Amino acid sequence: MLIRALDDAYTTSPKVGGLASGGRAPGETQLFAGKEIHSVGAVGLVLRGNIVMDTIVAQGCRPIGAPLFVTWAENNVLCQLEGRRATEVLSELYDSLSSDDQKLFRRSLHLGVVMQEGEQEYRHGDFLMRNVIGMDPESGVLAVGEQLENGQVVQFHVRDAKTSASDLEAMLSRCKQDLGTASPEGALLFSCLGRGESLYGVVDHDTNLITSSLGSVPIGGFFCSGEIGPVGGRSFLHGYTSSIAVFRPQYSQLG
Repeated sequence: MLIRALDDAYTTSPKVGGLASGGRAPGETQLFAGKEIHSVGAVGLVLRGNIVMDTIVAQGCRPIGAPLFVTWAENNVLCQLEGRRATEVLSELYDSLSSDDQKLFRRSLHLGVVMQEGEQEYRHGDFLMRNVIGMDPESGVLAVGEQLENGQVVQFHVRDAKTSASDLEAMLSRCKQDLGTASPEGALLFSCLGRGESLYGVVDHDTNLITSSLGSVPIGGFFCSGEIGPVGGRSFLHGYTSSIAVFRPQYSQLG
């Protein structure tokens, strides 16, 4: 509700952030707003003036198979893809994978949902990643962590440490190209608790990727229990994601 309200209130502005982590029970996590401390709610900051905020949402997934049209869905239940039972399509896809990808399929299967229809091809960042949370072999349906609609384009994905790293590298490379000659002045990194040393085996992995790509830019942020960032012009709550804001001047103040 909050994310949707922010999109309604600030329709042309990107939103980046995260859910505070660290508490083991409700009320244990503390939020700081100036000199005030809160145990519930949200803290936000609206920026305006000579500033542009570019966003990166690295969801850490790699596509398997081909993009498919949803031909029958009810709420978050995927019934048919391309006119075939969803589990039938999924089983056929599994059989076509390498043994390594089959292992990833069994433990980290996701469905990417295209948020901006009509593209000739789909790239990193075009999909909203959601877990495949269950299936019914008898009826042939899949349960997904997102509301689906007939006619949407979807594609199955898998996730692992190598994929997460290469996905972020690709997103940073695209950001650097978009920046052109502009120099970033700072960045905020909101990264999932499921990333970091527990995933990569080293500390500061995502932070080091940012500085190696964008230069020695000051970085702040925290590990989150859910990350907020835009996909296809709309803001969403993500998981296992690094959501990044890169700040630069809108125009030069020289002269």
